[in-house]
Amino acid sequence: MAFFLDTNIGFGESLASSGIGFLIVFIGLVCLIALVALMGSVCTKVLNDGKKTEKKAPTAPVKTASVAPAAPVAIANRDELVVAFSAAVAEELGTDVSAIRVVSLKEIG
Repeated sequence: MAFFLDTNIGFGESLASSGIGFLIVFIGLVCLIALVALMGSVCTKVLNDGKKTEKKAPTAPVKTASVAPAAPVAIANRDELVVAFSAAVAEELGTDVSAIRVVSLKEIG
């Protein structure tokens, strides 16, 4: 270790040493990228080979009977539901609950 402390190197030698270091790191990264790409292609090929499916002939579309929309159903505990939704929205927006005004409430799905 003392050998390195006693030697003085010039600017050119230090630049060359830095360049060699950067080159080694760059080559290592390129090898790592190539290895990851190779592993990805191998995994993709292995996973796709296990899922070989035969192409099926296209089938005619199935006609479904149209369903009339259901009549609106009264929501039980509507006031409690509005309060819960208002509190959740106020918390998400970071505002006060009194700043939120619920105009309408309807069931989806």
